[in-house]
Amino acid sequence: MKWPALIWRLLSDPFKRTIRSKLIVIMICIAVIPIIVVTWVATGNTRRSLEQEVIQSNLSRIGWSGEAIDEKFVQLNNLIYTILISPTLSEYTSRDEGTDVPGQFTIQRNIINTITSVYYSGNNNLMEIELYVKDKNKLFTINDMRNDIQSPVTEPPVWRDLVMQQSDFIIRDSPEETPNFNFVRSMNRFENKEKIGSVRLEVKWKMMDGALDLLNSEPGASVYIVDSAGKLMYQLNEGPVPTAGDAKLAAHGSGFVHTPDYYIFYSHLEPWGLSLIKVLPVSYINQSTAMTQKYGMIVGLISALAAALLAALLAYTVSRPIIRLARSMSGLNLLKVEDAHYPNRQDEIGLLEMRFHAMSGRIREHIRNEYTINLEKQTAQLKALQAQINPHFLQNTLQLIGSMSFSKKPSDIYSIIQSLSDMFRYVIREPGEMATIGMELKHLNNYMNIQRQRFTGKLTFETDIVPEWESCLIPKLSLQPLIENAFMHGFDRKKGPWCLKVRLVPFEDGIMIHVEDNGVGISAARLEEVRQRLADQLDPLWNSGKSIGLYNVAARIRLHFGEEYGISMNSIPEGGTRVTIFIPVVRTGD
Repeated sequence: MKWPALIWRLLSDPFKRTIRSKLIVIMICIAVIPIIVVTWVATGNTRRSLEQEVIQSNLSRIGWSGEAIDEKFVQLNNLIYTILISPTLSEYTSRDEGTDVPGQFTIQRNIINTITSVYYSGNNNLMEIELYVKDKNKLFTINDMRNDIQSPVTEPPVWRDLVMQQSDFIIRDSPEETPNFNFVRSMNRFENKEKIGSVRLEVKWKMMDGALDLLNSEPGASVYIVDSAGKLMYQLNEGPVPTAGDAKLAAHGSGFVHTPDYYIFYSHLEPWGLSLIKVLPVSYINQSTAMTQKYGMIVGLISALAAALLAALLAYTVSRPIIRLARSMSGLNLLKVEDAHYPNRQDEIGLLEMRFHAMSGRIREHIRNEYTINLEKQTAQLKALQAQINPHFLQNTLQLIGSMSFSKKPSDIYSIIQSLSDMFRYVIREPGEMATIGMELKHLNNYMNIQRQRFTGKLTFETDIVPEWESCLIPKLSLQPLIENAFMHGFDRKKGPWCLKVRLVPFEDGIMIHVEDNGVGISAARLEEVRQRLADQLDPLWNSGKSIGLYNVAARIRLHFGEEYGISMNSIPEGGTRVTIFIPVVRTGD
């Protein structure tokens, strides 16, 4: 008994404390309950009315469609009769084939001409005409590809079907996998009605589409034609095809059958042994009535909202300022500067509003100051990175220039001085955050010009970068630190020639820049430590160390392009090291 009592107390306590809750519930019930009753009654009436309308309209349409299809078959029948009443055909069937061979040939050609004339004067849906004369054992065939006379070894299948069924005509699907049907009529002797041949028309079922479209009025419905045995012969569109046990159709005439899932409308085409059927899912009417129910629910919801608004107007007049304050708090944007709001009220609520807006203003000011300080710090750190150059490299370069003054030509000395000057100019000029790959390569070539002079005959350096990629942007001073690492860690204990290579390889999401050396490499443990450090960057701008190193380059790439870009490293002890930079394709102005 504890749980029911607890639930009842939770539901009833708000009504005990305030009459406003009771007022809201009563007004909503007064507005919603009549709407629910009216909607339920209207839905039932609408469904019955819509059902009757759908049934009557489809019964009319299926009658019209049946008449149109009957007219199509009459047209085909007339084409056959045009051939059968031809004087040339009558003369041919009554003439003895053993005499006057040239005359027989002339008559056969005349029959071919007659059939050809009928074929081309028929309609675009006529695919083939075939005339078979039993006594002569001749088969005349006319279509777009053939125009000939044959003496078949066996009787045509359609002729055997006519004889077996003792029928004057048959309509059946084409044996080939084509959307066509055969309309076959026997040729009878006038005196005793003996079958002496047959005429077959191969026709596209598409000929009936115009008549069947009269029934294609509701979404989800299917229209098709079946033969007297219930076999599906042609279907206009994709849709449900109930099995023979789903509905029991009348033997003659037209009508409809209502099953739990479908409305099945039918019309028997009496002269031709076919039936026209339309299947309409019951869900169509249910969906239509659901719209009425939906609109009724919308009206009910609007009424409930109107009642709630009226109750709020009557019951919450005093608490309106508190609601306004709550909305201000929920919509507060601490990153957006908003106009100060000073309420006119002099009571406790006005004081609360004034204090709240003052507090939000102080929070915005604090966030803005913190953001400005961090931004200035980041900018100063990045500029400090760009302004650095390895002091040992500078000392070695100056010593190189001093030694060259005793043994080299002034032009060689000037080349080194010019390279050093260009390096200093590059690292201190503004703006200093991004540069093109071409600019980075130029800076790298100045660096390597000095190093080649220091290590003459020992160092080789090559680049493999297509000029079209040189306009892509990269964080400034990204390549030289990687080359510097190669000298400091890869060539320090390397015997023999030193080789450095910079290659650019485009890939699906951007470009890769490989910096490769043939130095001493690093151990597997040290490589794993470096990879872990590259993947685990806490400060995106600054890392330990007094120069721009590997981790600084990786951090700046992620800072500019996102976490999916950066640096990877591969190395083989005594086999060299390859550092790969992953960056997107970004050009100036992007």
